[in-house]
Amino acid sequence: MFVLTVDQRGSTGQPDRVPELLQHLRALLADRPGVVVGFDRTVGDEVQGVLDDPATVVDLVLDLLRDGGWSVGLGVGPVDEPLPRASREASGEAFVRARDAVEQAKSRAATAPVAVRGGPPGRSEEVEALLRLLAAVAARRTEPGWEAVDALADVGGTQKDVARRLGVTEQAVSQRLRSALWPEETAVRPVVARLLGESDA
Repeated sequence: MFVLTVDQRGSTGQPDRVPELLQHLRALLADRPGVVVGFDRTVGDEVQGVLDDPATVVDLVLDLLRDGGWSVGLGVGPVDEPLPRASREASGEAFVRARDAVEQAKSRAATAPVAVRGGPPGRSEEVEALLRLLAAVAARRTEPGWEAVDALADVGGTQKDVARRLGVTEQAVSQRLRSALWPEETAVRPVVARLLGESDA
């Protein structure tokens, strides 16, 4: 099982963004597999949820890191069952590991404040390193690059469809996606998901 604990960065003196985040997560996960216990506020400016689909976990972690306002802790392992409806009432190794991971993520000054705990020896470090690398690539993506990547996700079609939506040529879309390293990212995401799934085997 995968437990994600997400804490608002620099929350002292800042507006509480948890309601906004919960609304975003509900929309993002509405048609995605693997949500076992939906996200909810646990304490203060922190939210937590439980998932069992590694691909959904990878997409969600990268989405949170793109925002830049959250420290993300991912705990992998068993949970005490039956799970309650609210994750703050749940327990188990994955929850302990997620707590440790988010504290580690908060202490980092790295580009990507994410930490992973649990799984076979060395595996969490591998998953964490790849997530941080993907987040670092995304952090350097230009606005036109994101525009092309987001349009491709929205239309769910071809570069021709994206070009039509953006009012540019197919060649321009292709160039934007290459500069954004999107083909490389889409090739690596399933690898991270596979490693993560093996961690929970």
